[in-house]
Parts: sequence; structure tokens; C-alpha cells
Amino acid sequence: MKRILAFLLTLTLAGPGFAQAPSYSDQEISDAYIYLLGRLLITRQQQLDFKDGFKWNELVHRKPGEVDWPNPNLDVAYSEAWVAVDESSCTIVSVPKVEGRYYTVHFLNGWGETIANINERLFPKRPFGEFAMCMRGAKVDIPDGATRIDLPVKYSRVLARVELGSDPERAIELQHQFKFQATGTPKLPDIPATPIFELEHLPGVEAFEAADVALDGEPDLSVGLEGLGDKAHAIGRAVKDPEERARVDKVIRSRAFGDIGKASARIGHGTVQNGWARPGVVGEYGLDYLARTMVNNGGIWANIKPEVLYYRGSLDEAGAELQSDNVYTLTFPKDGLPAQYATFFWSVIAVDSHRFRVLPNPLHRFLINNQSGVQYGPDGSLTLYFADQKPADVPDANWLPTPKGQKYRLTFRFYRPTEGVANGTYYPPPLVKR
Repeated sequence: MKRILAFLLTLTLAGPGFAQAPSYSDQEISDAYIYLLGRLLITRQQQLDFKDGFKWNELVHRKPGEVDWPNPNLDVAYSEAWVAVDESSCTIVSVPKVEGRYYTVHFLNGWGETIANINERLFPKRPFGEFAMCMRGAKVDIPDGATRIDLPVKYSRVLARVELGSDPERAIELQHQFKFQATGTPKLPDIPATPIFELEHLPGVEAFEAADVALDGEPDLSVGLEGLGDKAHAIGRAVKDPEERARVDKVIRSRAFGDIGKASARIGHGTVQNGWARPGVVGEYGLDYLARTMVNNGGIWANIKPEVLYYRGSLDEAGAELQSDNVYTLTFPKDGLPAQYATFFWSVIAVDSHRFRVLPNPLHRFLINNQSGVQYGPDGSLTLYFADQKPADVPDANWLPTPKGQKYRLTFRFYRPTEGVANGTYYPPPLVKR
């Protein structure tokens, strides 16, 4: 009934006897676009995954560094899958015994929201073995001894992460011991045929033309955002009129893209200090669809705060954007070393400011982390360097190449954050232009 009423409200001069529906304001179009874009970023990646050979309920084990999405984590070995469950079938996840290194099996829904993790933090009494991922309420037989986990949706995206650490070969051995197996034959969905676009060229009005395909059949679990979904549907119908289509496309490119640019600086409703942006929410977004879309755009498949916290650095201490023609230093005092803020590991990567991929360089050096062998100063401090060429007085392990001629961003990760990172009071020190 709600959809019928929305349809009647959005008819545009369909013929005699029909009144013209009121147009949505520029801001309403922008809000609906940003909401819808969060979903389109997921369907975009889903299409790319299945074109790349994904099959439902089958893990794809990636070689370290092989994934191609925004802000990749180069500290872990990734395995990926799309999982389907229903009233008659669960998916059994076999988890090997992993000790002394970070791991998790991370489930997300079709909006990029975290719906489950399997690791020793959440299952301390039985962190390995078999886990049955089932649709909530499904009456399905599962293997004896398996731990059942109910999912709120039928279809989900999975990332298994295993920390490479000081023994990457062992990490890869463990990675390949993760297994998936469906107990039955679940009904599989059609892959939504929505626009496939480059991240530096977001879709215009064609986003709304794909609203029905993107939104139907994939519930948004965030209660309170239904009105934005209804608006996206309604605008999608309204743009069938050529005049309205041109207006909406213009509004997207003027108002919506501007709103996205402003929101990007703070990762939605996050905060910025010392030139570092910290998201207010990540992995679980509630009503903050703005943050969800920003994270799906700049770092898809983000996990929740208890697992990892990401800081994005795009400004130096003077408030200027980071330029790879410059040399920057990042100095942590002895009593504020990054290791104290992470249970497992910390790392920093440099990515371009459009596609958010690591910066290519002749050394193929893409990160500095707790395994890099960094050298500390005489006073116990740690200084990291970001420059096209290594300054002569700098330890090799403390330098990350940033090839000239581009703006870029840094992503600082703290895995299983502690202290000020966990409670939101900590920010990395400012970047100083040398």
C-alpha cells in the first residue's frame, strides 16, 4: 500500500485526470542520491566479483596484496565469498586454530553493514571449528558440534582476514584452511544490474534509474531510513520525464557531488584533529547513511570499531592537502608509540585521492607497519617519512615512497584498538612538511 501511495504521489502528467506531482527539492534529491549511492557501491562491487569468477558459498583465497578495492589492507591475507542461505540451507564455515595473530571471518549485508564476525574475541570458549551460518528462524539440521550463528539476511558478503605478521607463509597456510560448504541448495538471487562506474566518476541521474533494481529485495536494516528509500524510488519514476531527468541530473552534479565532497572531509559525521579524520561510526551505521556511503566509497567492507579503527590523513599541520612533491614527517613520542594503541598491529598506507588505491612505486613498498623494522630515535620516539625519494638521513624502514605529481591520503589502521583509539580520544600526531 505504501508503494502504491508513493507511486500516485509521483506521477507526472501521465494523461488527462492526473495531477502533476510536486517536485523534490534540490536537497531532497541530494539526500536520496547519497543514500542510494551507498547501495550502488555494493552492487557495483558484487557485479565485478561475479564477473571475476565468484560462485555462491565458495571462498576465493587471494594472494597477499591481490585485492583491488579502495584502501586495501596489505597486512592480511584475504579470502572472500558471497554467501546465500535460506529456509532450507545453511553455510558451514570451518575455521582453523589460529594463535598469536589476528583473524576474523567478517559478514556484511548488501549495504556494507557488519552482521557477524567469527574470531576469538567473540567466541573465546570455542574460537575455531565449525560454525553454521543460518537465516534467522530457519529450521535446518546442522552438523553435531557446530556453533550456529543466525544472519538477518539471506545474502551476505564475507571477508576472512588472517594477519601476515612475521611469518606470512604460515598465514597463507592458515588462510587456505578456512572452508565453506552449503548444507543444501539455497535459492540464489539475480545479481542486480546497476551501473558499473569508476570511483572518480560517480553516476548521475542513471543512479535513480537503477533505484528499483538496487533497492528491491535488499532490505536496509537501519530502521528510520525508509523515507529515503521511498524518495529514491519516486525520483526514479519521475526521471522518466525528460525534463525532470535533466533537472535531477543537474542537481546531482551540482548539489549532491558538493555535499559528498564536504562529507568526505570528515567521513560523514566524523571528526578531524591534527589533520586526521576519524569516523564517528564504521561497520555499523544506524541512521548515519552519510557515513555509510562515505565508507563504502573510500574503504568498502569496513569492519566495526572493536575490530579495527581507521584514521585518514589528508592534511598537514598547516591544513594544506598532502602533495607527493613534498616531504612529510610523522613523529610519535616515546609515550605515544602506535603499538600501544593496537592489540595486534598497526600500519599506514598511502593511497591516491580519487580511486583510493596504493601509490605505485619502483620499490613496490606500499606500507609501514609493526613488522617493518622501523628504527626509533635516541629519545625513544618514532618518526615516519613520506616522500618521493628517501631523505639521506632517514632509516630505510621508516620511509614510505610517495611518487611525485599527485595529491594523496594516508590511512592509519589500529587492529583491535585499545586505550584512546578505542574510546575516541586519540588522534595521530600532525604531519609536518619538512
